[in-house]
Amino acid sequence: MDCNQVFVSKVKKVIVVFTLLIAFLSIKIDTFAQVDSAVVPVDSVVAESAEAVSGQHGAVEHGKEKFEPTKVIMEHIADSHMWHLWGHTSLPLPVILYTNGGLEIFSSAHFHHGEHDYAGKYNTYRLVEDHVKVVGANGQIDETASVLDFSITKNVAAMFVAILVILIVFISVAGAYKKRVGKAPKGLQSFMEPIIVFVRDDIAKPNIGHKYAKFMPYLLTTFFFILFNNLFGLIPIFPGGANVTGNIALTFVMALGTLIIVNINGNKYYWKHIFKPDVPFWLYPIMIPVELIGIISKPFALMVRLFANITAGHIIVLSLISLIFIFETLAIAPVSVAFVLFMDVLELLVAFLQAFIFTLLTALFIGMAVEEHH
Repeated sequence: MDCNQVFVSKVKKVIVVFTLLIAFLSIKIDTFAQVDSAVVPVDSVVAESAEAVSGQHGAVEHGKEKFEPTKVIMEHIADSHMWHLWGHTSLPLPVILYTNGGLEIFSSAHFHHGEHDYAGKYNTYRLVEDHVKVVGANGQIDETASVLDFSITKNVAAMFVAILVILIVFISVAGAYKKRVGKAPKGLQSFMEPIIVFVRDDIAKPNIGHKYAKFMPYLLTTFFFILFNNLFGLIPIFPGGANVTGNIALTFVMALGTLIIVNINGNKYYWKHIFKPDVPFWLYPIMIPVELIGIISKPFALMVRLFANITAGHIIVLSLISLIFIFETLAIAPVSVAFVLFMDVLELLVAFLQAFIFTLLTALFIGMAVEEHH
């Protein structure tokens, strides 16, 4: 597993450097072209007359937006108050705000993709870079207004979809076990059982020991929650396309859950190792702070590892697709699509690998906390 992770990491780094180099060169070439055109003398009166004659055609030419890969990529991996379906069609999501006046709930469709303000019960609101801001009486953003955003965003909605699928799958599997007691697994049950046994025999038992059964519900929930969200994130269309496990807020909550479970179940030997380690007493002022930092750094590593690996995978795939629009030619499309397909296959491996690593390290930390010393 370690070799596969190293290989995937190296491939990602090479492709990112290659993509950024091509993007940089294309931007520089375009900049030089603009500079060359700017030095050509143009009579202002003639230019204004030509613009008046050309009318709408001239406006369209000058209004043509340049493709910005960074902006497009960040929009796709960031959270949003709308869930893009296809073309210009998006699924509006509930906006839930707690303001000084009280609670306000309305649909994000009122923003019309950020082009219009919405006059609510207590304030007027504007969508600025997918953040809801309060608009003052002068039409400007009121930075002093306090707004707590509890909205159902794209990542939250995608998480609910993944949870619903997980519930359907495991309620079905649990029902099959009840109906087929003592019989060989069949259908969906036969597909899920080897994965469940893998988590039990290769993750929980070796790292936790004979107390593993107590922690199996948490480990199974963690593993399948990460796995399903990773797989849904690889689907480019609804109900996929959301960067759920690549959102550091979600990975923070999952790491916090591991932190709480580990320390609640820590036995006296675990706490003795932290507050009274087996070292000379004059090293206590050094060792105790280091051990206390270790309590936080372990789940912190879980949080950053999952967030960084999943987000990096999405950025690489989107960067490769952006090459077609950066060069503005279909000639690069076969190369770009080939690399995207290759990366998608690797991402399938990473989707399972990250779920495995997060669950494995969680089991390892739990095992260290409940380990008995004889």
